[in-house]
Amino acid sequence: LTGVSCAKAMSYTLDKPLIAVDHLKAHIYSAIMIEDAPIFPFIGLVISGGHTRLYLVKDFNRFGLLGDTVDDAVGEAYDKVAKILGLGYPGGPVIDALAKKGNSRAIRFTCKAVNGSLDFSFSGIKTAVLYYVKNERRTTNDERRDIAASFQEAVLNVIVGNSLKAMERYKIKSFVAGGGVSANSRFREMMQREAVYKDFKLYFPPMYLCSDNAAMTAGLGYRLYKKGIEARLDITARGGCAC
Repeated sequence: LTGVSCAKAMSYTLDKPLIAVDHLKAHIYSAIMIEDAPIFPFIGLVISGGHTRLYLVKDFNRFGLLGDTVDDAVGEAYDKVAKILGLGYPGGPVIDALAKKGNSRAIRFTCKAVNGSLDFSFSGIKTAVLYYVKNERRTTNDERRDIAASFQEAVLNVIVGNSLKAMERYKIKSFVAGGGVSANSRFREMMQREAVYKDFKLYFPPMYLCSDNAAMTAGLGYRLYKKGIEARLDITARGGCAC
C-alpha cells in the first residue's frame, strides 16, 4: 500500500505514466528478460513460497489463469516438510540438496492433480509426511534423505504433469517457469528431459532472478510502458493480484 501510494504521488507530481506490475507475472518475465522471448503464446508457471499457478500467456499483458493451488503453495509445502524433518528454513534448497542423496522410491507419498483439472493440492502430502515421521518415532539421517527425495519426486511429478497437460491441451510448444522453486535442480532436470523428448522450448530464469527481485518488476514494467499500458491514479494495492 505504501509503495503504490508513493508511486501514484510521484506519477501525479512529475506528470509521468503510472505502470502497474503484477508480481506473479513479473516472475514469469524473469525467465525471458535476458534472452529472446518465446513467441506468444506460451505456458507460464509460477512456483514459489506463496503461489503455484499455470498461465496461458498470449502477450505481456494477457495472462489466462489455467491452474492454481487449492491449499498450500509448493514452496510452502517444502518449508513445512523441512520443519517436520528438523531441517530449518527455507526448506526448498535444503530438501533439494538432501534429496540428491536419497532414494525417491523408498516411500510412496501420494500427490495428485485436483479432479483431473490443472489445479494443485499439496496439503495432503505434507500431512502424509508428518504422520510418517510420527509413526517412525526416530528418523535417521538416511531416512531423512529418503523422505526428502520421495516427497520431492511426488510433488514435482504433479507440477511437471500439469505443465505438460497444459501444453498438450492448448497445443503450445514453449514453456516458461519462474519463482523461487524454479531454481530446484530436480525440477529443471525433469523439465529439460521432457523438453528433449517432446520437442518444446524451455525457459528458466538464472538463479539470481528466481527469488523476488526488482529487476523482473522493472523489466515487465518497461514492456508494459512500451505498449502504452498505463494504470489509473485510482489503482489500489491488491495482495496476490493475478489480473
